Amino acid sequence: METRYYIIFAVIILTLQVFLVLFHYTLRWLLQDKFSPKTLFRISLCLGIAANAFILSNIFFRLYHNFRLNALILVILYFIALIGFMAFVLFHVGKIWLRREKLNHVLRILYFPALIGLFGLSLYNAYTPVVHHYQIRLDKPMQPLRIGVASDFHLGKYFGGKQMDELADIFRREKVDLILLPGDIMDDNVDAYLAEKMQSHLAKLQAPLGVYATLGNHDFFGDERRIENEVRKTGIHLLMDEAVQVDGKFTIIGRNDDLVPNRPSAKTLLRGVDTRLPVFLMDHRPTDIWEHSRLPIDIQVSGHTHKGQIFPANLLTYMMYPLNYGFKQINGVNFFVTSGYGFWGVPMRLASQSEVLILDVRGTN
Repeated sequence: METRYYIIFAVIILTLQVFLVLFHYTLRWLLQDKFSPKTLFRISLCLGIAANAFILSNIFFRLYHNFRLNALILVILYFIALIGFMAFVLFHVGKIWLRREKLNHVLRILYFPALIGLFGLSLYNAYTPVVHHYQIRLDKPMQPLRIGVASDFHLGKYFGGKQMDELADIFRREKVDLILLPGDIMDDNVDAYLAEKMQSHLAKLQAPLGVYATLGNHDFFGDERRIENEVRKTGIHLLMDEAVQVDGKFTIIGRNDDLVPNRPSAKTLLRGVDTRLPVFLMDHRPTDIWEHSRLPIDIQVSGHTHKGQIFPANLLTYMMYPLNYGFKQINGVNFFVTSGYGFWGVPMRLASQSEVLILDVRGTN
């Protein structure tokens, strides 16, 4: 098993212990009238042993394909603890005005509807895309251009043909001239993609000036050759550390993810590129933003971060990347990082939502 899986499981185990402690206190608060503290402790202990045994068995028996189930266990415990923590805060704020017994009773009644609502909201955010529009002015001669951007499909068991049809409809309604897909098209492999016959759905992504894509980290987890072949079959122009000029109007550069050893820098890929024309860069991870801000690039589009996907992971991505989400202009270069159209792991998003970008780009004439 690869090292990255051991790191992931170590983080999962540590996080699980925190959530189990919070779960115990939440359970004790909810059921204190029905069970004794000793009984509630035994329930929490049995659940904790079962959860740890299940996840540890995945490590020792190399069942790392059960990652989604591990993640789902964590999310369920996290949501239970999160609503419990919110109730704790509301109790200590509300007791100023209401009697403690009455307030505690009301909060316990509202707990389960709030928990169900939180799960519903997270599913809604994962499967209901929002379209964000930006207007960009470049100091170069070019005709008005409308670019559609969508990243991080993670096409697999829980995100597939239906969502691609919806994305194609969005781009069609928005009347985009060009489509850019900056990476993580597949969710590690093409098994589900082939089994669910998604090729015809992905091929529906069309634009007058073409559809261009690059590969992300999840496209390089061992099945990159089949992923590359399947993407190209749909008519999508896959750029793997390549630059291409489109109709003499602008240049698109696509970088491989930095999982690829010794990948050329953006500066190297710019050699021979006519920078008098607009230059658009697709780079899956927004890690090299400061370096790219010193290059003759006009627009960079990235994904990867998912805006954390589930709060408070967005605080981590905020600390990890120069720009973890949104738009930022540095030295005249326009950087965009999208939260992504799909999701990774569990089909849930909290403080993050499925997203499509529409960039209206204008030049000096």
